[in-house]
Amino acid sequence: MQLKTALLFATPCDEEEDDMATLCCHSDKGQMFLLTRYPDEDTVDLTLDDEPSTLDGLKATLSAQRLLIEVAAGDRDALRGDEQLEIFLTSAGTDLDEVAQTLRNILDGTGSFVCEL
Repeated sequence: MQLKTALLFATPCDEEEDDMATLCCHSDKGQMFLLTRYPDEDTVDLTLDDEPSTLDGLKATLSAQRLLIEVAAGDRDALRGDEQLEIFLTSAGTDLDEVAQTLRNILDGTGSFVCEL
């Protein structure tokens, strides 16, 4: 599955939301992607459009122009049958350092994060 977005919005630790880490975007076709985790939770919540899923582990790879999300075979329903979601960044407006910190917070102890910046 692939999405194109101009911006990824990242919040590494939202104090108003019990320190939840949040990463989200809207695609150029209006699709919504949302990845969240509270610091005291062992799972990650992934939402595509209005379809939420709870995942035990996943892998994220961040580069300057792409975020790759990979889920286990048993969690493919979260990505509508796919094992990967590629989010392509179509502009340079995203704060990639903040995205990287947010992904570290979300995946710490629950998945793996590869930073190619």
